[in-house]
Amino acid sequence: MSGWDRLGGRSAGRIFRDRRDAGLVLAGELSSYRGRDNLLVLGLARGGVPVGWEVAHGLGAPLDVFLVRKLGVPQWQELAMGAIASGGGVVVNEELVARLHLSEEDLRRAIDRETTELRRREAAYRQGRPPPAITGATVVLTDDGIATGASMLAAVRAVRASQPAQVVVAVPVGPESACREIGEEADAVVCATMPTGFGAVGQVYADFHQVTDEEVCDLLATPTR
Repeated sequence: MSGWDRLGGRSAGRIFRDRRDAGLVLAGELSSYRGRDNLLVLGLARGGVPVGWEVAHGLGAPLDVFLVRKLGVPQWQELAMGAIASGGGVVVNEELVARLHLSEEDLRRAIDRETTELRRREAAYRQGRPPPAITGATVVLTDDGIATGASMLAAVRAVRASQPAQVVVAVPVGPESACREIGEEADAVVCATMPTGFGAVGQVYADFHQVTDEEVCDLLATPTR
């Protein structure tokens, strides 16, 4: 049984005020996890941290940050050919790489560039704190939504490498196809809304401002329990 089968999706037409509101909705969807031993919420920076704070608060769990960086196609950075995550997780869209005739060197340059930025942000957000202990934990990965799913897949694979007890993916919005793909690798997936005409994550938010590094640091410094 896949992770998607275990939790699945919900409403097709929900609108959220902002990321915090979306996190409150997800906390309700995940209420069965409240009180579990060794529960950890990891918010994908940056947009997944406000969502994750509300989930962690609702479940009485600690919150930490998890870094994922998109690997942009040369000369077209908005198009992702893959993603990397904290701990070394990598996802590559092999079909896209082949179709655009991208070289191994193109891919390596993108990985090196984004690894440098990932490490910079990790140091800024953690401010000397060690990475969270994942081994044996039930890990809830949150983001403000998924589009292709590459970033979340990289996160799931990176977390898996640390041998958690369970990996749960919780997002406010995403297309059903991407949620099902992630469900093949996560133990459980919940996606609060799956618009029939999915175009972008921001379409289900009244307020979808770009989260700043300062907001991430402030939320990580605010106790969730």
